[in-house]
Amino acid sequence: MAYAPSLKPNTRIDVADILRGIAIGGIVLIHFIEQLNFYQFPEASSEFMARFNQSVWDTTFFLLAGKMYAIFSMLFGLSFFIQHDNQAQQGRDFRLRFLWRMVLLFLFGLFDLLFYNGDILTVYAVCGVLVVPFIRASNKGLVAATIFFALQPIELTYIILGLIDPAIQPLSLGSGALFKAIIPAQAEGSWLDVAIAGIRYGFLVNFTWSIEFGRIMQTMFLFLLGIYIGRRRLFYNEGNNLQIWKRVLVISFCASAILVPLFEVVPDMVEVPCIKQSVKVMLKMWRNLAQMLFYVSGVVLLYYCTSASKFLIKIAPYGKMSLTNYLSQSIIGGFVFYNWGLGMFRYSGHASSLLLGALCVALQYLFCRWWLKSHSHGPFESLWRKLTWIKK
Repeated sequence: MAYAPSLKPNTRIDVADILRGIAIGGIVLIHFIEQLNFYQFPEASSEFMARFNQSVWDTTFFLLAGKMYAIFSMLFGLSFFIQHDNQAQQGRDFRLRFLWRMVLLFLFGLFDLLFYNGDILTVYAVCGVLVVPFIRASNKGLVAATIFFALQPIELTYIILGLIDPAIQPLSLGSGALFKAIIPAQAEGSWLDVAIAGIRYGFLVNFTWSIEFGRIMQTMFLFLLGIYIGRRRLFYNEGNNLQIWKRVLVISFCASAILVPLFEVVPDMVEVPCIKQSVKVMLKMWRNLAQMLFYVSGVVLLYYCTSASKFLIKIAPYGKMSLTNYLSQSIIGGFVFYNWGLGMFRYSGHASSLLLGALCVALQYLFCRWWLKSHSHGPFESLWRKLTWIKK
């Protein structure tokens, strides 16, 4: 079936704002426990604290790492669909405007790199450009492309190459060396040193790492999944959508129960380094996807089917200002951990870093509640929106 604009209005989806708020909050916690890609932790004061810190690290990463990013990416695709479809309903083509919007997002990403070398906005901007040709694909074409990227074609290629020649080494674009080049500025430099290192190395670190560890293909897949969810209007409580989400909840739970132990066991059973690395990347991405879908379906069902909606809706303001929260956490986190600010990397272990992240989320949340009392959009969201339509 060929693409056609939706016949129903795309009204604001509260549950999407809730999910976006959960995702950005989880991303902030992960970034803070990592000390914003610094990883220079002080020695634990005792054996107990060492074990406790490791438990905090393992639990946080199991629950949040990769899953919050996946939710955020899927919702990016959903937003693209809504913007495009709203314009298509009025007879306008949003694609060129969206490309300009990605240029602006890339510039926001460069701003982010002045404080934090782990920026994802530049990666989103590039992947956003690549996903434009699919926005008007037929439903079958969209599903086929979604499945293609979900299968991690780069990793499949390396598995085939490893089967042909076991001597082939895993994909390496040098992200490790680039990452190490940034550390001196974080540990000893001024903010200007961090900013220069972020622009010089951070952009390349993000793209090389994203290609090496499957993030590029996963991002494309999640963007397309978000577009498909938008087309099917799955986040609205209409038709049999809740029954679909109930099935997703059960299937994703079962898939997680299978993929979690597979990820821990299967790679160690492979001897060829090239194949081992690719299998590990694929299983990790699929495991994160299963857990992400479990979270998403659970939140959707709680919101539409239980009284928990009264609590969940309170998260929505934080999600409405996700861009502002993402950029501000880089500034706050850089000041907290790096040498140019408080230099807390010298004193803060995993547990205390996580607590600092929770404090950051709490302060951001209070700011969002206060700001949205008198504004319809967050500061950076408003700027992005105005610049998107600058000639209109």
